[in-house]
Amino acid sequence: MGFGIAIRVKGQYALFTRPEMKVERVSYDVPTPSAARGIIEAIYWKPAIAWKIDKIHVLNPINFTNIRRNEISEKISTDTAKSIMRGNTDRQLYVDVLSSRQQRASMVLTNVDYIFEAHFSHDPANAESDDTPEKHYNIVLRRLRSGQYYHQPCLGTREFPAEVSLHEGPLPPSYHQGAQDLGWMLYDMDFSDPKDIKPVFFKAVMINGTIDLQNIQKAV
Repeated sequence: MGFGIAIRVKGQYALFTRPEMKVERVSYDVPTPSAARGIIEAIYWKPAIAWKIDKIHVLNPINFTNIRRNEISEKISTDTAKSIMRGNTDRQLYVDVLSSRQQRASMVLTNVDYIFEAHFSHDPANAESDDTPEKHYNIVLRRLRSGQYYHQPCLGTREFPAEVSLHEGPLPPSYHQGAQDLGWMLYDMDFSDPKDIKPVFFKAVMINGTIDLQNIQKAV
């Protein structure tokens, strides 16, 4: 176990999209571990450290609402970008928003309040000469206390910014009591084989508002 922290994350809306929904976006009931990790990495990340989420505490009731959002139906391909970088002037690096705009319905969470418990491990192979675990730990504490981040932390999508702060002291009470089976959820993506990237799922069980990720059942 490395150096651990607890952060509190709040927001008006959140959208942790279920991958099985192809057109209309529908959120999971709770944040995925990869989404939680992304919020912490928006605060502080370096090649020498790797964040891991230990527990997700869900404090508020799980409430959904339906909204409509403008999205675009296409994106710039990697081949196009590489071609332009090589000097090809026949292609243009832009997307026509007016012609590709689509309005889609989304089922999103409202009034969310979470606490993420996480820790990081230190990799000396990717560290600089003066890197130590204590150094990174103190930096992330300072950034959380002062409200600093590399890019705006968001709750699943950039339209829904997250309010993030360092949580110190005992956990506040959760609305949820008892055990609740949330089914299979996306845990993370397996990049061990860059040519065959696979999603990893886990069986999510919330007990008294807490999802313990340290001993979970995973499936690819």
